[in-house]
Amino acid sequence: MTVTVAAGQYTTTTISTAGFALGLALLGAELWRWHKGGGKGKGEDGGGAAKDPKALIPLGFGIVCGILMIACPAGLLGTLAGLLRWGGNSVGDVAMKWLTGVPSQTLGTAATPRIDSYGAIVVAALTFVLWWLRKQIAKAVRGKWWKGVLVGVLLCVSTGTAALIAQQIVEGVNGVGAWAITGIAKGELT
Repeated sequence: MTVTVAAGQYTTTTISTAGFALGLALLGAELWRWHKGGGKGKGEDGGGAAKDPKALIPLGFGIVCGILMIACPAGLLGTLAGLLRWGGNSVGDVAMKWLTGVPSQTLGTAATPRIDSYGAIVVAALTFVLWWLRKQIAKAVRGKWWKGVLVGVLLCVSTGTAALIAQQIVEGVNGVGAWAITGIAKGELT
């Protein structure tokens, strides 16, 4: 159901209506939990007071990481993103069939922006940092981050607002990578 093919500057992926609905439901549930105050105070559980913007950081960062995984057409991150998208489409389809009796349809095959060689430096560095710091991050924060990754993987394949946000994130990471190489490594400031 889901195929990732590198096509020039873009990565072509498919999302079903059920996978997209699952991503929206997960995002809505997390935002509702945040709105109502999703924790036992300001502790390491990642909760906090209702409507505290800092409590959304792990979810938002996870969404950005999920978008960046989709932008990697190959390699371990691209494969993991494909598995998450396949799982989201499959679980969403089963749930949709059980709840409504109607199977899901292909929402669309969207061309998401692709990480270039400069952006790959930033994504690789980010992956290494997250790997090294994984034990220092609270379990609840990691859970919110993983939910954000799944939301990012499922929603950024659309052709609407989520795709526009994904394009800005990927182009920004590519720009930061280019700046780092030309400005910091080569010493060419422009």
